[in-house]
Amino acid sequence: MSKALFLDRDGTLVVDTHYLHRPDDLQPLPGVGDALRAAVDAGYRLFLFTNQSGIGRGYYSLEDAVRCNACMVEILGFQADPFTKTCIAPETPDEPTVYRKPSPRFILEMREQYGLDPAHCWMVGDKLCDVEAGCNGGIRCAFVRTGKTSDGEPTDFLQANGITAFADLAAFVDALLAGNLG
Repeated sequence: MSKALFLDRDGTLVVDTHYLHRPDDLQPLPGVGDALRAAVDAGYRLFLFTNQSGIGRGYYSLEDAVRCNACMVEILGFQADPFTKTCIAPETPDEPTVYRKPSPRFILEMREQYGLDPAHCWMVGDKLCDVEAGCNGGIRCAFVRTGKTSDGEPTDFLQANGITAFADLAAFVDALLAGNLG
């Protein structure tokens, strides 16, 4: 069984600029590229798991989101895409949920497809729906404080589920690779 990180995009890997769909608007968060490389070097598979309701609302297309993701990979300094698979959930909050977080469907499918060990898999994100998806998918979760401050921190949920909050992705990966997360 292998290990993996499921990563939210906006607010976790890049600055959440609300309906991000133009590569020119991408702003990587500090230390993300190095943290992802360290995780890959330590044997973690990376999965990008992003809610993109702007597609469902007609603000931009799936192709725009894919183009943005490809540009993000380049800006982070990767020659090739480090993500084993990417899930772009286009549903709006009022549509029936298929992949939209907190749905665990993508996590469950990837666990099955890649023989991932849930004890060594993590969902990392900056919103309640991110950590809920991880809990719903039976994997471990980490919350990063790099999202919009207006979203707040779901302190009660984090405490009730034993989820640690980190300053950013780099701090989480450092703790993970140092063996400080159990």
